[in-house]
Amino acid sequence: MKAFEKCPVCGGELVEKEVEKLLKGGVHTAVLKVRAEVCLRCGEKLYPVETVKRFEQIRQKLERQEVADFQPLGQTFQVAH
Repeated sequence: MKAFEKCPVCGGELVEKEVEKLLKGGVHTAVLKVRAEVCLRCGEKLYPVETVKRFEQIRQKLERQEVADFQPLGQTFQVAH
């Protein structure tokens, strides 16, 4: 059973989709694909509790620079003004 029948932000219809989530921890960033309930009206994403716990575990690994088991996607650069 879904946690919400309608979007808690705007009351719109929710549909389950695969989405990309960007997580930051320290100087590192990770991208992962997860399932979420997405509002068709406002775009709000609702994640299961287990997924949110996984987000926190990944953020902690990024902060501790424990990235050996993550696949590199390239480099990120900051552009000076």
